[in-house]
Amino acid sequence: MTESDLPVAQLTPGRWGDPAHPAELPAAALDALKHLGIHRPPPPAAQPEARPGATGRQLQFLASVVGPQHVTTDWNARWSHTRGYSTTDLLRFRAADTTDVPDAVVYPATHDEVQAVLAGAAEHDLAVVPYSGGTSVVGGLAPNRSFVTVDLRRLDGLLELDEISRTATLQAGVRGPAAEALLAGRGYTLGHFPQSYEGASIGGYAAARSSGQSSAGYGRFDQMVVGVTVATPRGTIELGRAPMSAAGPDLRQLFLGSEGAFGIITSVVVRIRPRPTERHFEGWKFETFDAGLTAVRRLAQDGPLPTVLRLSDEVETAVNLADPDVLGGSAGGVLAIIGFDGPYNQATADVLTAAGGTNLGEGPGETWRVGRYRAPYLRDPLLDEGALVETLETAAFWSRIPALKTAVTEALVGALPTTPPLVLCHVSHVYETGASLYFTVVCAQTADPITQWRTAKSAASEAIAAAGGTISHHHGVGTDHQAAYVQEIGPLATESLQTVKQTLDPDHVLNPGILLP
Repeated sequence: MTESDLPVAQLTPGRWGDPAHPAELPAAALDALKHLGIHRPPPPAAQPEARPGATGRQLQFLASVVGPQHVTTDWNARWSHTRGYSTTDLLRFRAADTTDVPDAVVYPATHDEVQAVLAGAAEHDLAVVPYSGGTSVVGGLAPNRSFVTVDLRRLDGLLELDEISRTATLQAGVRGPAAEALLAGRGYTLGHFPQSYEGASIGGYAAARSSGQSSAGYGRFDQMVVGVTVATPRGTIELGRAPMSAAGPDLRQLFLGSEGAFGIITSVVVRIRPRPTERHFEGWKFETFDAGLTAVRRLAQDGPLPTVLRLSDEVETAVNLADPDVLGGSAGGVLAIIGFDGPYNQATADVLTAAGGTNLGEGPGETWRVGRYRAPYLRDPLLDEGALVETLETAAFWSRIPALKTAVTEALVGALPTTPPLVLCHVSHVYETGASLYFTVVCAQTADPITQWRTAKSAASEAIAAAGGTISHHHGVGTDHQAAYVQEIGPLATESLQTVKQTLDPDHVLNPGILLP
């Protein structure tokens, strides 16, 4: 099965993925939880109580723009558009926390309808949160005032495919699998496959500067975008007359990563490539994480890069590959995954061999490829068993990566002293000058797991800043990272972005409190 064969997952509130295919923890995982002190299921989920929605005047305005059948205050629709899919979001769903519930959900079908909603929002005392996939994990859908959700699911078309330039114009509401299927029908691929692929959307990719697992071969999503159309309260902005330009700063980058604070992205023009006719995945063993890190750095800097390049540390390798035979018959070591869209490149394998790697064959690679979209499904049954499980990520220059990994790991362990955590780490995105680090944390929940995680995340964020990393490589800023982001870029840069916000959104109706204070 390829990504274009996967269906769009119809996500349900408070649980990730397709509800028709829930995940169950294997017996070995349940036994491992006991060794972490996890042996008490949390209390059953509470039932939320409905809250009043938008006023009649507000609803009349919205209905006049999109039609009454495309505006709703139905409680189930509003509840399903509440927050995103971070662990704290899921825990708050389970606790029936009804803060951050939108007052209404609006479903525009065109850019002009989005524009009209924004143009009249201030007059009708409406704050607006754009929503396409809803997969934010950093509080990107929870503004600091009452609001209505603008759900872009009806903007779901492939507007143009330019085979000469190899670009496609996709509307913001197209979900990942749907976009890939639309392009596959014409023989092309976008090549963007984040782990949230089943639920995420084109608009979300752009607004959060997403990075997919095939970034070594295809690049990040913001590198794929050559044009963007944005609706703002003051009018429409269209950018991308040419693939590159020296006509002033590249304003496309102003909206890529803006998380709906400057405008609502309604469509993007993206680079596409012919669909590969063959794919290859395999695993490689290195004795230590440092040895594997040197190997992947050589590929990133001197090539030849595969399409997929991922390196797990010793703990993640041990958790994901409990069978020592997979790692050549002995425990220990770390696992790297490489993948090629197209012919196998022996030169890449030669670099890994020269760096001390041992080729484990296709088995580990195919296991990873087939199972990677199922991994997020395991979080819900882990939470059901009383485990706290969450992720965080960062990036830094190569020279800082080892110290950064150590600092974040130590910060997490130190912040969770009564429930010693299992801290896993991997590199999944590489560049000539540096790489990302992605951490997964598992431990026993305390009586207040939300505060428990926020305390640990704060300690990890401070460690990231002190070690020279960025607060986010691809998850974004939202509300969770806002303070750290402002500290990272400094007061003058923050003021510059606030000036942009004031120009485009003078009444602060767009995602207020998200990205910027």
